[in-house]
Amino acid sequence: MKAITYNAYGTPANLALVEVPRPKVGPGEVLVRVRAAGVNPVDWKVAAGYLDPILEVRYPVIPGWDVAGVVEAVGEDTFDYAVGDEVYGYVRKEWVELGTYAELVSAPVRTLARKPRELTFEQAAGLPLAGLTAYQSLTRAGLKAGESVVIHSAAGGTGSFGVQIAVALGLRVIGTAGAHNHDYLRSLGAEPVLYGEGMADRIRALAPEGVDAALDFHGDGVIGLLQSLVKQRERVVSIADHEAAAQGAHQLWVRPDTADLTFLADLADTGRLTVNIAHALPLAEAAKAWELSAAGRTRGKIVLTV
Repeated sequence: MKAITYNAYGTPANLALVEVPRPKVGPGEVLVRVRAAGVNPVDWKVAAGYLDPILEVRYPVIPGWDVAGVVEAVGEDTFDYAVGDEVYGYVRKEWVELGTYAELVSAPVRTLARKPRELTFEQAAGLPLAGLTAYQSLTRAGLKAGESVVIHSAAGGTGSFGVQIAVALGLRVIGTAGAHNHDYLRSLGAEPVLYGEGMADRIRALAPEGVDAALDFHGDGVIGLLQSLVKQRERVVSIADHEAAAQGAHQLWVRPDTADLTFLADLADTGRLTVNIAHALPLAEAAKAWELSAAGRTRGKIVLTV
């Protein structure tokens, strides 16, 4: 089969489209014929070596964790899915090696759920990692209907999912973003606030008695500021600040979870969650996709079509 691979840490220039062996399918796994693979910043950050202290990497690496496709085969003692089922998932395994930038990927069933019926394969591939991150951040903060939350960097990929999920859960959402994204946040149901100097005062003006929780999706040293805005300091969750735990906040690393993926699919199928695709590129243009992702100017998801 064809797949994108790299053989050493480095830049997007290391990526190559090559022939590799068809994946083996173990017990509790299915073989997925990939229709689309989501591109996330973590993909090129792993390839650059930034996560080497915590992730085991085995070369050659097929990158990618997000997928949407069709079940082509099932492993031994695997009864969760049948051949022909449409699935999507966050296929993160025990080590980095056999990812989703390929024609086929073997996926543990714990990493999959049934594809949202109302989303295209490209849209479904853009949802798992960022959608799970947003949802698990909200649940880690212990939020419930009627409460309020600040989402820092609310117009980004994870942030925009966080706003939509929070609104669907009945939360009041205050979202930080640049002025050019304020109308976009209003369309998602958030109250926009300009980030930068004076951000805390602008949030306090909207919520003088404080907010119930805050989510940091940017990681620019705002943990202390967010803690000054919440009613209980421990109800701050960050996905990007590695010092968050040391400051008394929650530091979250997203986990594959079938139940959570099913919840997100239900939101999509009932019209409460949309996935905006900014770029859908062919598999062979993975390097270009990484360059677009690293530039940080894309609003919406980048996916590879297979």
